[in-house]
Amino acid sequence: MMRNAIRPVAMALAISLSTPVLAQTTETVATHSDWAVVVAGDPKECYIVSQPTKSVARRGGSTVDVRRGDIRLFVSFRPNENIANEISFTGGYPFKSGQAVKLEIGGRTFNMSPGTGAGAEWAWTSVSDDASAVAALRAGATATVTGVSTRGTTTIDDFSLIGFTAAVTDAEARCK
Repeated sequence: MMRNAIRPVAMALAISLSTPVLAQTTETVATHSDWAVVVAGDPKECYIVSQPTKSVARRGGSTVDVRRGDIRLFVSFRPNENIANEISFTGGYPFKSGQAVKLEIGGRTFNMSPGTGAGAEWAWTSVSDDASAVAALRAGATATVTGVSTRGTTTIDDFSLIGFTAAVTDAEARCK
């Protein structure tokens, strides 16, 4: 499976829990401060998700108002695929092709690769970076995700890491 394939369950939460089908298959099972723990699907998938505490958009050096969809940072566990600590981000707009989205935590920077087609609003860390990025998130206080849209707008989203360690530990335990 391609790393940047959109996960239907994560996308469902990011979009909405308004339809009966989604509400039946996706359940928020716990909240740890700024992070929610979600268990979904068959086969089972567990993930944590948070929304930004601050978002800024800049174009040409000036702050601009932009309309964006849902903005969420995820860490996913899919035991049937041997996936743990998969970090993904949806920025609410299509990312500029070929330009990395940056995840910064406590002085460390991780590149995230944007998806293509229907996944162009999503970005993922590399599999080789997942464990060290999650370790940095556990140790950090805030995470900043910086991306560039297809229109050239740079967005900077700050995420609180309060509750991150408890949430990621909880999700991992639920998907053992």
